[in-house]
Amino acid sequence: MPPSIRKLTGRIGAVVEGVDLTAPPDPLTVTALHDALNKHKAIVFDDVNLDNAGQERVAGWFGELTTAHPNVPAAEGTTNVLAVDSETSKANEWHTDVSFVVNPPQATTLRSVVTTPYGGETLIANAAAAYRDLPEPLRALADSLRVVHTNRYDYARPSAATAQRQEYDRIFVSTPYEAEHPVVRVHPLTGERGLFIGGFARRLVGLSSSESAELLRVFQSYVTRPENILRWTWSPNQLLIFDNRITQHYGVDNYDDHPRRLNRVTIAGDVPVGVDGRHSEQLVGDASHYSSVLEVAA
Repeated sequence: MPPSIRKLTGRIGAVVEGVDLTAPPDPLTVTALHDALNKHKAIVFDDVNLDNAGQERVAGWFGELTTAHPNVPAAEGTTNVLAVDSETSKANEWHTDVSFVVNPPQATTLRSVVTTPYGGETLIANAAAAYRDLPEPLRALADSLRVVHTNRYDYARPSAATAQRQEYDRIFVSTPYEAEHPVVRVHPLTGERGLFIGGFARRLVGLSSSESAELLRVFQSYVTRPENILRWTWSPNQLLIFDNRITQHYGVDNYDDHPRRLNRVTIAGDVPVGVDGRHSEQLVGDASHYSSVLEVAA
């Protein structure tokens, strides 16, 4: 029986029901999940009853896994799991995961381990809808631009600099990475165009820092329009999967000092391609230890 897919908003997000993630994968079900992710950009499962190994296994239905992070160590006893833990970091900045490497993850899975009594939502924005919302002159400009992403700007830097968070910051930037990407990325499976920017995007190629900041601010304002956003409120034992190639996300820091932990597993991605057919390039750093490059069939 095919899974039930229920839309959450008009532009992004769906709840998937009728799938036992602890059972061996059924090819038809896996295909239906791939299709749902391509269409809705973010899909959510309730009552998943997964541990770290189970999350890795389900993530593997979508492709080869990356290691936890290019710089940050994996959760204890794992290779592929990154603890998104309020004790060490709060990712309250719009971003696409690990976009400072030449082939950022194609998709991200987040599993709720410790949830908060209020707040702590994850926002996910549809970057393809944002591109479609641009007036034609801005679309043409975006199509022509390249942008450098770097980890030297740490989206996870906390406001209250505890020793744990200072150490996280140090590790996060311990090896610098820079990658040049198209501002508009063509999705390799759907052909959709999406704005490929976010918190790691620092400067537009050929423009000054002030010009870059102004233009990126304008483009980003379309990504974060309310109608493009899914605001997901976490409950225990949930799994959220989003397409990292055509979304941005934001962990809302609105839960005071309550502990919050999501375990993250990411799936290796392809090298982005712009409207002009030009691929991304790594400028600084070698992240081959973190991720292999997905080869997308023509």
